[in-house]
Amino acid sequence: MDVIYGLIPGMILLGLVAVGVFFWAAKSGQFDDLEGEANRILMDDDLDSGPPKPSLQEPEENTQADGDPSKPG
Repeated sequence: MDVIYGLIPGMILLGLVAVGVFFWAAKSGQFDDLEGEANRILMDDDLDSGPPKPSLQEPEENTQADGDPSKPG
């Protein structure tokens, strides 16, 4: 029975902290847009971002200072 004298004030303090955190979150705008995140997860924005398409340009050759790519540097 003696332990309840410590638990009751502890739970009241914990409850007050929880209410304080709730009001802080509401004041800082945490609950302003409840539908935005729910809709964002459903959007298929990644359909365009498939594997990269190959380039149509010819790759540049590695040329040495004298202009002859067949000679090693």
